[in-house]
Amino acid sequence: MQRSAFALGLPAIFPLAFSKPTEPNPNIPQGATILFQGDSITDAGRNRGAYYANNSRGMGGGYAFLAGARLLADNPGANLRIYNRGISGHKVFQLANRWEEDCLNLSPDVLSILIGVNDFWHTLSHSYKGTVKEYEADFRALLDRTMTAIPDVRLIICEPFAVEGGSAINDAWFPAFNAYRAAARTIAQEFKAEFIPYHGIFADALQSAPVSYWCPDGVHPSLAGAQLMADKWLETFGKLKWE
Repeated sequence: MQRSAFALGLPAIFPLAFSKPTEPNPNIPQGATILFQGDSITDAGRNRGAYYANNSRGMGGGYAFLAGARLLADNPGANLRIYNRGISGHKVFQLANRWEEDCLNLSPDVLSILIGVNDFWHTLSHSYKGTVKEYEADFRALLDRTMTAIPDVRLIICEPFAVEGGSAINDAWFPAFNAYRAAARTIAQEFKAEFIPYHGIFADALQSAPVSYWCPDGVHPSLAGAQLMADKWLETFGKLKWE
C-alpha cells in the first residue's frame, strides 16, 4: 500500500517544500524597484506603517502581494525592491496629491497603476462631480509628470473593471463606465505602457465560476480573483523591455 507524505513523516516532504530556488531572471536589472499604485483593490488592507520594501504586512492581501511574492521567490538573487502604495477610495487626483512621496521619491523602475473605478463609482455614491474627461486629463497629467521625473520608468496600466452581477454593480454602471475603461486603454497606448485588460479577464472567468467566486461585489476581488489578477500581472511584467 502506498503511504501518504504525512504517514512518512515531515522529513519525507522537505525535498518538495524546500526545492532549489529558480535562478534570477537575467532580464531584470539588479536592485530593480517595482511600485504598485492604485485604490482599494491594490491597497487590499495593507499596513501603511509597514512601508519598507518587500514587507509582507505592507503589501496587503491582494494581487500586489501575490505578484510580488512570486517575483521575489523566482528571483532570489536580483535584490528586487517591491512596494505597495495603493490607498483605498482614491481617485486619480488623490494619487497626484501624494505622488512626490509615494512614487517619485521611490524612483521606480516599474510603475504599475490600477485606478479609475472610484473616479466613476463615487459619482454614483459619494456626490463626486468628476467626469471621464477629468479622469483622462488627470491621468495623463500624472504620467507626464512621472515621465519627466523618471524618463526610463516602465509602465503597466491596468484597466479599471466592474464585474457584472456583483452586489455593488447596478444598471447605472453601464454603458457609462466603459468610457473609463477606454480612457485607460488610450492612455496606455499614448505612453507606450503595457496594458492589462482586467475587465475582460473577469468577464471570461465568469464562464467557469459565478461572480461570487471571483469578485463578490463586482469591484473587490476574492482570493481567487486576486490570484487571477496576479497571474495576468506577472505575464505582463514578463513582456517588459530592459534595454
